[in-house]
Amino acid sequence: MRFISLLTDFGNKDNFVGVIKGVILKINPQAKIIDLSHNVTPQNIFEAAFLLKSSFKYFPKDTIHLVVVDPGVGSKRRKLLVKTKDYYFVAPDNGVLSPALKGGGPKKIVEITNDRYFLKPVSDTFHGRDVFAPVAAHLSLGKRIGALGRRIETIKHLALPLTRRLKNKLIGKIVYVDHFGNLVTNITRADFADFIKDRGFKIHIANYQINKISRSYEEGEKGRPSAIFDSFDNLEIFLGQASAKERLFPDTDISVEVLKY
Repeated sequence: MRFISLLTDFGNKDNFVGVIKGVILKINPQAKIIDLSHNVTPQNIFEAAFLLKSSFKYFPKDTIHLVVVDPGVGSKRRKLLVKTKDYYFVAPDNGVLSPALKGGGPKKIVEITNDRYFLKPVSDTFHGRDVFAPVAAHLSLGKRIGALGRRIETIKHLALPLTRRLKNKLIGKIVYVDHFGNLVTNITRADFADFIKDRGFKIHIANYQINKISRSYEEGEKGRPSAIFDSFDNLEIFLGQASAKERLFPDTDISVEVLKY
């Protein structure tokens, strides 16, 4: 029996998530389903890829990660089943899996083509219900992945924004805004330490300068942005007991610069 995690952009207003769970449980009543998130910004493949990359390794071995963020639904984009050493991934072939698979490499990639395991008729707008959910359910029952489609060698790749280094500057981007309005950057703790080494630093964001890394949110300077490494080791900009996005940075398409001296 394998766990199934769900990551979608369906939100919680409509019936989409409930129906997907119903399909899974109708095929495998003993399935253990975990909601990773259903509040990915609609059609935002980058955001979904970031959340999956940050999360998948915390699940039990052989978990099936089902991702339905699928702006290309109904088109000719492929439907994927990927097996790695420790996990399975079921998702559209739109790049959403590639950051999570980087480094850990897939052992086997299958394009899902065997409609014997689909619901009929297959809707052009809800492959999450009619294709991905039943495939994940059958996989949770131990169905061989080779029975679900044909072997392929590559998947579509999606490049998450990369940091840039100049002589005395490390430049990053905001890649995610969490529920509290904290701004998560693509600068990791390892990136930061390797760049700064034992030198002093300043962090610039918009018209603000931050001179230290806080160890807790309580240390944040009132009314001004502060910096912390979050639980996934990404540099995060926050505002004490308030939303940094709402109060200070409604436009998050801005750079975060670390200067060393």
